[in-house]
Amino acid sequence: MKSQHQVVLSIGSNQGNRLENIENCIDLIHQEVGTVIRVSGLYETPAWGFESDAFYNCALLLHTDSSAQKILNQVLKVEKQLGRIRLNQQGYQSRIIDVDVIVFDNEIIETEKLHIPHPLMQNRNFVLLPMQDLKLDWKHPVLQKSISELISVSPDDSVCTIVQDLKCPLSEIPLDKFNYIAFEGNIGAGKTTLVHKIAEDFNAKTVLERFADNPFLPKFYKDQNRYAFPLEMSFLADRYQQLSDDLAQFDLFKDFIVADYHIFKSLIFAKITLQEDEYRLYRNLFDIIYKEMPKPDLYVYLYQNTGRLLQNIKKRGRTYEQNIEGEYLDKINNGYLEYIKSQKDLNVLIIDVSDRDFVKKQEDYLFVLNEIQKKLN
Repeated sequence: MKSQHQVVLSIGSNQGNRLENIENCIDLIHQEVGTVIRVSGLYETPAWGFESDAFYNCALLLHTDSSAQKILNQVLKVEKQLGRIRLNQQGYQSRIIDVDVIVFDNEIIETEKLHIPHPLMQNRNFVLLPMQDLKLDWKHPVLQKSISELISVSPDDSVCTIVQDLKCPLSEIPLDKFNYIAFEGNIGAGKTTLVHKIAEDFNAKTVLERFADNPFLPKFYKDQNRYAFPLEMSFLADRYQQLSDDLAQFDLFKDFIVADYHIFKSLIFAKITLQEDEYRLYRNLFDIIYKEMPKPDLYVYLYQNTGRLLQNIKKRGRTYEQNIEGEYLDKINNGYLEYIKSQKDLNVLIIDVSDRDFVKKQEDYLFVLNEIQKKLN
């Protein structure tokens, strides 16, 4: 699964309440463009290239799945929301807010409207000094210099003074107060995608279910009666082995761990797919294993209605999943919800994401994070 893009934006303001303009801009970017991971200190710098009042400047690191062009369109929209009117005048002007796309991963992009890395970044201390605060492992792909190296050879002799620290929106959502969060959901609910996103944003360790190599899975979807028992047994053995191995690598009291499954999903699927006598045998083995497994501090169930699940399954295009019926998904959803109700020692949060797209819509991703934060509070 591809990682999110790492984007650096530079923000400036020299009209009105400069601090408020900058803070409002950061919040809007976080709400509408992508996840603001880090924010630099706030610097006061003289106007660059023209005579005017001093600017406040900062830089931020953004995680997003959007293209560079889409990010540019989104930040222009943010500028407009904050009251900036772009005039077709030559040269520099004072502005209530200014947002520039400086870096997009390690890419070099040259289009009519987009030049990345920003072609003047190496000549501007008000860009370089805030970027240095972000502590990036990044080297200019054209000049082959790190930020500190660019600062050392910068021709800009203007004085940039640190004014104060700025809040990072993500610091308001301290998910890592939980050491171990398990995300669960029906087939196609998007739990693995969400876990990848959270792990990148919060620098968490991941425990991800292995399923692609299971030889019984394609056979099961063709002949459930014949392959249900070997499939569920192989899943149980694999999940136990993987959780034992993966969790043993981490300190459950210090590391922040996110998983895209919890082992009791094995019991839920087994109850649906196995015959009664097979299930009794399976349950005896499961109970022995379950006692040994560490329990997550928070168990999040991502509920999606069946219609949406079928759409997601079709979209991701796994051949062996295309004949899954809605009735089977209904049974899985019901199995999860019934089992969750019976769990007295499990800290459970159910989030209805049927009308949410936390991959493409930043506000939907933040909705999920905020629901978890409410549970934390």
